[in-house]
Amino acid sequence: MSSTEHKQMVEKITRGLEIAEREMLEEKARNNEDVIVCGDDNKIRHIPARNFL
Repeated sequence: MSSTEHKQMVEKITRGLEIAEREMLEEKARNNEDVIVCGDDNKIRHIPARNFL
């Protein structure tokens, strides 16, 4: 696999992950669900998905 092919594959994977994350957030927002995140202070937080959109 050439360097160009590798870069293109990484870009496609990254874009696919971005799309999947967006769809997950939209679905959670429709269902009034929270997203669980860990901040820089290592504290776990429950944040409404609609705050991410």
